[in-house]
Amino acid sequence: MNYRIIITEDHPLFRSALRTALSQGLGDTSLSEASSFDELQSLLENTEAPDLILLDLQIPGAHGFSALIYLRSHHPEIPVAVISAREEASVIHQSLKHGACGFIPKSSPLDTLTSAVSRVLEGDVWTPADIEPTPEQDDTDQDQLNEKIASLTPQQFKVLGMLRDGLRNKQIAWELQVSEACIKAHVTAIFRKLGINNRTQAVIALQQMEFEAEPDLK
Repeated sequence: MNYRIIITEDHPLFRSALRTALSQGLGDTSLSEASSFDELQSLLENTEAPDLILLDLQIPGAHGFSALIYLRSHHPEIPVAVISAREEASVIHQSLKHGACGFIPKSSPLDTLTSAVSRVLEGDVWTPADIEPTPEQDDTDQDQLNEKIASLTPQQFKVLGMLRDGLRNKQIAWELQVSEACIKAHVTAIFRKLGINNRTQAVIALQQMEFEAEPDLK
């Protein structure tokens, strides 16, 4: 079967290695690449829906689990498998909770990566065999925030990320090539959907989606 897969990864060497491994291991497969979340959104808007998205949680334009939550809300018909250098059990379990159909550590040998992707394409949920259980906890508040993040439109999601990066309305308008009034309207809608009142609270909301502090493993 000719599968269509989008590789969402900003590290060119790993992206190239993964592309080569999948091309050789899966045979007749169409592979597209996105080096940022904006590029991924553009592919989803302008090309045929893929059979699988391989998502790096730390892709530019994403914040923690926000990209995964967004994809599962706006494209629920497309399976998403996380492929990440963050291999803690808590990150793996949270990824599955947020709707990932698999979690593939970047440290896995290329043949394991290919086998994992093949399993996911066949409808299985793939995780490392030695994954540890995580303690039960009350995630009610986090679940409510996830729902609010998922309610954002594609443009609102981009604007929220830019707010998180400290950009002002004028800068965001220039980046997105729209009017400042349009950005103000987006910001107002974001505040309403998230139940917040200012930019600081918007930053805090996205910080709650982040991983616990740890050295960058990319």
